[in-house]
Amino acid sequence: MSLVSGRAWRTAAALLPVGVAAAHIGPAATWLPGLRLRFCPGLSGTGRPDHVALTFDDGPDPESTPRFLDALDDLGTRATFFVLGERLVRDPGLARETVARGHELAVHGWTHDRPWRPAPARDSAEIARTVRAVRDVTGRRPQWYRPPYGILTSGRWAAARRAGLRTVLWSAWGEDWTSDATAASVRARVAADLRGGGTVLLHDTDRHSAPGCWHSALGALPAIVRRCQDAGLTVGPLADHLHPAGPARPGAVLPAGEG
Repeated sequence: MSLVSGRAWRTAAALLPVGVAAAHIGPAATWLPGLRLRFCPGLSGTGRPDHVALTFDDGPDPESTPRFLDALDDLGTRATFFVLGERLVRDPGLARETVARGHELAVHGWTHDRPWRPAPARDSAEIARTVRAVRDVTGRRPQWYRPPYGILTSGRWAAARRAGLRTVLWSAWGEDWTSDATAASVRARVAADLRGGGTVLLHDTDRHSAPGCWHSALGALPAIVRRCQDAGLTVGPLADHLHPAGPARPGAVLPAGEG
């Protein structure tokens, strides 16, 4: 081996871990809402322009999730709940009740961990395990996947595809996980990006966020739904929202107003 080829080999070997890490975490750039909506509308959950998809993450939680189910019943609205497998198997009755009340369950992962290190085998096993848990508990196979924290990696994207799931993030969120969130702040934050065809992210639990913050999301929920309805939009789960043939064009931003 020549001196030049030896140096080239050592350089390539040194850069290999960097390349692997970049390939692993590169898709996480889609966490940026502006970039995602412009270049990956399907990943943003852009769907029917006359509809808004309502989604909740991190449950089920026996303390808070039933409050959201009751509020949604009062509003005559259905939603998609992205559940954690470890939470689901602890309270299968609540998962079954959620489905019985007209909502759909989707996959948020088995646990709520951050995927900084590549672990494709673990990702595949845990996503498949959560799919099986949803199916076994509810009798229905989930269709959608959203990674914890919205951090999408190449391994998790591939694992979701192998499990037959479509990855969906969001186009509007309430930032309802913070300690200083209020019903008013959640309403305002959602309203800033809400439009026909959009997907809204809220949380039905505080298990992985500031204690008690779910009260803010619950307090904001009626105004968010009414604002959509006043604009002539229907609100419902992702199953009623996304086009099988691909993403639709986003609708117009809703007019400014309270809530």
